[in-house]
Amino acid sequence: MALTIGIVGLPNVGKSTLFNALTKNQVLAANYPFATIEPNVGVVSLPDPRLARLAEIFSSERVLPATVSFVDIAGIVRGASEGEGLGNQFLAN
Repeated sequence: MALTIGIVGLPNVGKSTLFNALTKNQVLAANYPFATIEPNVGVVSLPDPRLARLAEIFSSERVLPATVSFVDIAGIVRGASEGEGLGNQFLAN
């Protein structure tokens, strides 16, 4: 079962910097609003030392760790529902 987490916030507060730190990616993290227009998606495997032992006990052919998908979306501004900033475009993600 995969988990998806959206990183949401005001423009230019560090969402892309957090995304880069969590996913070890290098997306643009610039010091101006709306540097992120299209969503960035990063998938991270969750380490679990119990997984190898369980695979051994049950003779598993494959070991699939749990994953988390992080989505970095454009900043949300006041009035977005009236078309300010990127408007409601971010809601489609």
